[in-house]
Amino acid sequence: MNKILIIEDERSLRLGLAHALKAGGYAVKSAGNGAEGLKLAATESFDAVVTDLRLPDNDGLEILKAVRNASPDTGVIVMTAFAEIKTAVEAMREGAYDYISKPFDPDELLMVIERFLKHRELESENIRLKEAVRECRQFEDIVGDAPAMRHVFDKISVVAKTDSAVMIYGESGTGKELVANAIHNLSPRRDKAFIKINCAAIPETLLEAELFGHEKGAFTGAVQRRKGKFEAADRGTIFLDEVGDMPLALQSKLLRVVENQTFERLGGNEPLTVNVRTIFATGRNLKEEVDAGRFRKDLYYRLNVLPITMPPLRDRREDIPLLVYHFMDVFGEKLGKTGFVVTPAAMDILLTYDYPGNVRELKHAVEMVATFCKGNMIEPSCLPLEMRGVSVCAGPGTAVPEGLPVTEKVKAFERDLIARALEETGGRKKETAKKLGISRGTLWRKLKEHGFPVSDSEIEGE
Repeated sequence: MNKILIIEDERSLRLGLAHALKAGGYAVKSAGNGAEGLKLAATESFDAVVTDLRLPDNDGLEILKAVRNASPDTGVIVMTAFAEIKTAVEAMREGAYDYISKPFDPDELLMVIERFLKHRELESENIRLKEAVRECRQFEDIVGDAPAMRHVFDKISVVAKTDSAVMIYGESGTGKELVANAIHNLSPRRDKAFIKINCAAIPETLLEAELFGHEKGAFTGAVQRRKGKFEAADRGTIFLDEVGDMPLALQSKLLRVVENQTFERLGGNEPLTVNVRTIFATGRNLKEEVDAGRFRKDLYYRLNVLPITMPPLRDRREDIPLLVYHFMDVFGEKLGKTGFVVTPAAMDILLTYDYPGNVRELKHAVEMVATFCKGNMIEPSCLPLEMRGVSVCAGPGTAVPEGLPVTEKVKAFERDLIARALEETGGRKKETAKKLGISRGTLWRKLKEHGFPVSDSEIEGE
C-alpha cells in the first residue's frame, strides 16, 4: 500500500484530505505544521508528500527541498492559493511533481497522486530496461535476450574463431549485416579489411568486375586495370549480402574462389590467389532456389557449411522493449533528448504489432517518435498510424485507433481535440481554453499530460 504524508495547518482540510486518500486505498499520515511534517518525513518512508506552500512555521519550498534531498524518489505535490501561482511554478523548478490550486476537489488530488505513482513506475521500468539493454548487448549493436537470440550469439562465438564460410539467413531487416560485423570483429582477422557488397544492388553486367576486378580494355570504358572486392579483402573478410540474387552465370566463379581462393580478373588470364574469409547472407530460401534451377547445388552445399538464421522480430517479441529503449537512447543522444518513457498502452501496441520490416522497421518507428514527440512520455498517439491500426489514408481527427483500451481511446480523442483547438486559435491558450469549455488551469494540466510544449512564461501567465 502506498504511503502519503499530508502537511496542512488547516485542520478541516487536513482531515478531509486524509479521509479521501484513505478511501482511495492509501496509507496516510498527517501533520499540522512544517516541523512535525519534516520529522515524519525523516523517520518514515513515503511515496508522496502533499504540502501547503504557506505554513505558520515553515516555507513549503524548504519542506520540498528537504524531502527531495532525503528521498529523491518521493513525489512532492504542493497546495497553493491561486495568488501564489508564481511560487508554485518555482516549486516545480525545484523538483515538485505538480501543484494544485485551492480550492480543489479531493478527487483532483487523487488523480494527481495516481498520475505521479504511474509516472514513477514507468521511470523505474525505464531504468530496468536500460540496464537490461546494457547487460544483453553482447555483439556490436545486436540487442536481444530471447532464447532464439542467445542461440545466435552462441553460434557467432563459435564460427568467429574459424575461417570457414558462413551463411546468414533471415528476412529483410532482421540484422544479418550486424551478425556479419560481429563475426569479423570477434575473429582473428578483426584488424584486417572488412569489405561489404550487396549483390542485389549492382547490375548483373557490372557485378563480376566489381567482385573480381578487370583488366584494361576488358570492356568499353575499362581504361585501366582495377582491383575487385576480393583483392581488396585479401587477408581480411568479405561479406556478400543477398548472395541468392547473384546471376547463375557468375556463381561458378564464386564457387571457385570460395573453394580454392583463386580467380581471374575480368578480361585476364592470370590466376590470382587471395586469403579471404567469406560471409554470405540472403533473405531467400536457397534450397527452393536450387530446386527452381536459379542457384547452383554445388555452391549451395559449399556455402551452407556454417548456417546462422536470424529470427524475425515477431518470433522474439520479448526483445521489443529492450530494442525500443536501445533505439530511444541512440536517437535521444543524437537529438539532444533524454528520459523517454513508454506508457504501458503504447508498449502493448509495440508488442502486438507484426513488424513486416522486422527490427529495421522498429528502429525507424522509434526514430520518428523520438523526433516528433513533443514530450518525453510516449503515448499510443505518438506511434506510427499503421502500428495503431489507423488507415494511413485517413485525415487528421477522422480515425480512432483500434485495439486500444477505452481509456486510451478517450485520451487519444482528447489529445486530438486539444491539438485541433490549438491549431484553430493559433496556439493562444486563453482562446483555446474558451473554445474547449475548460479553465486555463485545466488546459495547462491537460497540455502537460499529453506532452504539448508549455513554456514557463505561459505557465506564469495562466
